[in-house]
Amino acid sequence: MPEVQQVSIVIPALNEAACLGQTLRQLSILDPPAWEVLVVDGGSEDETVAIAESLGVKVLYSCKQGRSVQMNQGAQAASGDILCFLHADTVVPSDLIAVIRQALANPTVSCGGFITLIAGSTHTHWGVSLHNYLKTFYAPLLFRPHLFFKGLRLLFGDQVMFCRREDFQACGGFDPTLPIMEEADLCIKLVQRGRIRLINRTVLTSDRRIARWGPWKATALHLMIGFLWGFGVDAAYLKRFYQDFR
Repeated sequence: MPEVQQVSIVIPALNEAACLGQTLRQLSILDPPAWEVLVVDGGSEDETVAIAESLGVKVLYSCKQGRSVQMNQGAQAASGDILCFLHADTVVPSDLIAVIRQALANPTVSCGGFITLIAGSTHTHWGVSLHNYLKTFYAPLLFRPHLFFKGLRLLFGDQVMFCRREDFQACGGFDPTLPIMEEADLCIKLVQRGRIRLINRTVLTSDRRIARWGPWKATALHLMIGFLWGFGVDAAYLKRFYQDFR
């Protein structure tokens, strides 16, 4: 009988008190359960750490802010066979672990992620959610067609990206110098070890940014960032562009 692959969930966090509790409570009822949940805090000034500790979750303290750095630190500390990177404002299905294990049981798959639905307390943003789904396919087809046909799909942070720990380490993990598009960069490295798969299941992400920007502005921002990245614009400039656009 093959050995069961254990899944470590890594959550980078910075001032996520408003949503972290809900996310962690959902993780506590996963069936089967995760091997471990690690919150990597980037210096929160709210109750993020207290909430995680009150729910019995291990907290790591990052000496530097930035999702790439924080996720790498969590991956280094994790002891599971599979790494799952989760945003603090994203709620996952209760069978998350079983779905991940099933996807990676295929040795030709190196990485996977989920379909994201962006929603608030009153409604789901179907247009923005649809664009997020489509860009998983059109972005690599437009900008890395040779890799698209090799199995490249570009996953983003709210898609709950997962991969084997050995593949993550072999690829060097997330590029700590990238302040944005770090997940897409990792996908390009991981496709050298197997196909990237978009799982036909949904996760629910908070619309807190969409609510602030509006759906049209949010979609325009994502389009511009994606195209600029595709044409090779420096990631530091993309980060400044993202912040200025907001």
